[in-house]
Amino acid sequence: MPYFADLSGMSYKNILAQINGCTFCEPHLSHKARPVVTAHAHSRIVVIGQAPGRKVHESGIPWDDKSGDRLREWMGLDKEAFYDTKNLAIIPMGFCYPGTGKSGDLPPRRECAPLWHGPLLESLERVQLTLLIGAYAQRYYLRANPHKSLTETVRSFRDFLPDTIVLPHPSPRNNIWMKRNPWFGRELLPVLKEYVRDILP
Repeated sequence: MPYFADLSGMSYKNILAQINGCTFCEPHLSHKARPVVTAHAHSRIVVIGQAPGRKVHESGIPWDDKSGDRLREWMGLDKEAFYDTKNLAIIPMGFCYPGTGKSGDLPPRRECAPLWHGPLLESLERVQLTLLIGAYAQRYYLRANPHKSLTETVRSFRDFLPDTIVLPHPSPRNNIWMKRNPWFGRELLPVLKEYVRDILP
């Protein structure tokens, strides 16, 4: 497969077909590559998170876990609206489950974003909002706006409006972070819900 071919001008369907057949990082995985990514030319919101967990790897459905339940709650969406690709494009930093390390899932593979994000995002014609979820997505996309920590980045969420909203990962592992930062629920989540309501039909 021509991984480094010029994909500019290619339709989102053709780019997704190439992504779904991608095995570029498979030599570094303990399992077969299974990219999990969804998009439509008319997607209005792009969700960029980390990488699929084991459950999502097995089901092939993005955010098909407790983290997804919390993210849908944060956005004020039910599953039908969330999985409508004309509403949301789900494009993680790493498309395949990276495996498990000593303290949880390994970081997303570094190959995916440089190879595929640019061409795929360029093929989406109606994006109004991008959600950058977690430190990996924020470090990659906010290079011109560095902050010392994820907390500081999220606390500065108004700096990135109106086209970007930064969020912590909605994993249950972050319950302690939520308790330590009650401003997140008071200040940011109402803004997120308002933006989603205004954008989606």
